[in-house]
Amino acid sequence: MGGAEVFAERRHQMVETQLLGRGMRDQAVLTAMRTVPREAFVPAELRAWAYEDMPLPIGNRQTISQPYMVAWMTAALQLAPDDRVLEIGTGSGYAAAVLSCLAQTVYTVERLETWVRQACQCLRRLGYRNVCLRHADGTLGWPESAPYHGIVVTAGGPTIPAALQDQLALGGRLVIPVGAHQRRQQLLRVTREGETTFRQEALGVVRFVPLIGAQGWPARKHSRQGREPLPRRARRRGPCGRQRATRRMLQPQGVLKQTYRNRNRPG
Repeated sequence: MGGAEVFAERRHQMVETQLLGRGMRDQAVLTAMRTVPREAFVPAELRAWAYEDMPLPIGNRQTISQPYMVAWMTAALQLAPDDRVLEIGTGSGYAAAVLSCLAQTVYTVERLETWVRQACQCLRRLGYRNVCLRHADGTLGWPESAPYHGIVVTAGGPTIPAALQDQLALGGRLVIPVGAHQRRQQLLRVTREGETTFRQEALGVVRFVPLIGAQGWPARKHSRQGREPLPRRARRRGPCGRQRATRRMLQPQGVLKQTYRNRNRPG
C-alpha cells in the first residue's frame, strides 16, 4: 500500500475513532475531515503523527490543532454551502481547507506573514481555490468582505472583539475561546439576533494560545510568534519526543474530559 493509501486509511480511522467515537454527527464536517489531507499541512518529519489525537508543532512556534477540535469548532458554526466564513488565525491552512469544503468562500487572517505565504502555497497546491488569505491583525477581522455567516477564532482572547461581532451577518455565528487567563478559556458561540443583540452559548472549557491584537491580548516578548512555544526538551528530541511533550502541553484535555463527562456532543 502506497503512502497516499496509508494516509487515507489513517484519515478514515481518525474520523471513526476521534470524531464518530465522540458523537460527532455533522455529515458535512465528517466528509470534509475524511477529505482534507492533514499530512500535507504538517512538517515532513511529523507526518507519521498527522492523524494522532493531538495538536502538532508546525514550526515558528505555531501548532496545527487537534483534529477533533477543528471538527468541533467547524460544526459549531452550522455552515450552509452558500455561506461566507471568516477564520482568525490561518496557521498551516488546515482548518481553512476544512472550512472551504463546507462554505462558498473562506476568508482567513493571519498576523504572521510567513504563515500567510506558506499556507497560501499549500492551499493552492492542493486546489483549494475558494480561500482568500490576508496578513493583518485578526482581532479587527476583514471588514471589506463582511458580513459573514460564520466567524471562527483559533486563539483565546480576554473578551469578544467588538469588530468581529460587528462583522457577523444577521443570524451568523461567531465561535471563539474567551477567558481571563491566557491558557484557559470557555469556548463561546455568539449568534447575532439583531442589529445590536447577540446571544451567547458556552460550549466547553478549552485551552488555546493567546489571541494577540488590538482587540485581544497585547503582544509579549515570549509570544511574539503568536502561538505556544515548545518546551526545550521537545526541541532537543526527535519526532517521538516532540509528540509526547506536545501532547502533555497543548492537548485541550479539559474539552475532552467535559465532552465525555457531560455527553454534550456536537451534532
